[in-house]
Amino acid sequence: MTPAEVRITEILLRGAADESIPLKRLAEEAETSEAMVVKTAKRLGFPGYRELRAALLAYKAQPNVDLHQEVTPDDTVESIVQKVFHTSIQALEETLAILDMAAFKHAAELIHGARQRDFYGLGGSAQIARDVSHKFLRIGIRSSVFDDSHMMAMSASLLRAGDLVVVFSHSGKTSSVIDAVQIARNNRASIILVTNYDTSPLAGLSDVVLCSTAQGSHLTSENAAARIAQLNIMDAIFIAVAQKGYQAAEQNLSRTMTAVQSKRRN
Repeated sequence: MTPAEVRITEILLRGAADESIPLKRLAEEAETSEAMVVKTAKRLGFPGYRELRAALLAYKAQPNVDLHQEVTPDDTVESIVQKVFHTSIQALEETLAILDMAAFKHAAELIHGARQRDFYGLGGSAQIARDVSHKFLRIGIRSSVFDDSHMMAMSASLLRAGDLVVVFSHSGKTSSVIDAVQIARNNRASIILVTNYDTSPLAGLSDVVLCSTAQGSHLTSENAAARIAQLNIMDAIFIAVAQKGYQAAEQNLSRTMTAVQSKRRN
């Protein structure tokens, strides 16, 4: 979006669109023209501003919309559970709606065909990387997880064409991760990014971007809901990769399950 379109959209998302706000006033608040407001509405898939405003009003009238609001000191336990669960459900539904199927297919092909697979992530994103690496190991797809900036840089320096980096970064703006990915890219490794922002600096360095979308609150942050959405994306990728070598995946799954069976007590 252009800066003017972003301003208009942000005003609308803040709740400025109600029955009383005319097109002219919205244009003035956004410091742009009425024509630009109409253009933005059309870019968002509506015939015009009136239809966009009506859709927003209809959305706000839904009884579950306020569940995205911050948890308050007066909330009951039931209300807290409803808010947290609904935020995650909404993240899954919206992520599924925007998921680029061509990018998804390409990501599965890259993971399946890579010589070396290195997973990068810091903080909460590192936990996603470990979970995904664990899943792939179960079917014989080996990968390495790096959650330290120095280790990422060292890993990236040894990669070459045919190797793959899968990056988990909510913001796509973490400088140490960007630095490592730039090194990997310079060495002609392929890059898959799993993120909540497909216009981030890391997205610009990646061959494939798999994007979640999540709202959040001050306490839970959007990272929490996005993490659930990103884990679901990678669960689906896992199945798609296993499908490409189904017989081998089945055999390896049986072997790895047998290997840990003795660790369980009846």
